[in-house]
Amino acid sequence: MAIRNIVKDGDPILKKRCRPVEKFDNKLATLLDDMAETMHKANGVGLAAPQVGMLRRVVVIDVGEGVIELVNPQIIAFSGEQEGLEGCLSFPGQWGITKRPDYVKVKAQDRNGDEFTIDGRELLAKAFCHEIDHLNGVVFKDVAERILTPREVEEMENS
Repeated sequence: MAIRNIVKDGDPILKKRCRPVEKFDNKLATLLDDMAETMHKANGVGLAAPQVGMLRRVVVIDVGEGVIELVNPQIIAFSGEQEGLEGCLSFPGQWGITKRPDYVKVKAQDRNGDEFTIDGRELLAKAFCHEIDHLNGVVFKDVAERILTPREVEEMENS
């Protein structure tokens, strides 16, 4: 496994739509392993392939219950609403207020190509939406109701 560089704000890859994964091979397994290690090293809860420079529909998420790998994920159901603070490893130090569904159901494939569905509530639902948005060239700042000012971020960090 290897730590990969996380693409930062301003890189055009963050605005591009990812291609579906068609080959479930060792290259995919390595990408998934590297993404999980990179996410953990950066203290993140999610990471999408374009954030490490790969235009593939691949996501890893860990909200504290172990790594969830999603290949070719699609949101197939959602309900409720939650509003709260959201940030992104590609936008260090930037935070916004977003509205996301409180419940999300995702259909995806695992690293072997087997289909599965997974449900998430609260933070996991938010992470599903945030990371799948990345696969479509959408970043949290595009959906934020409001971006916090540098002063608000500083006050948040000091509280």
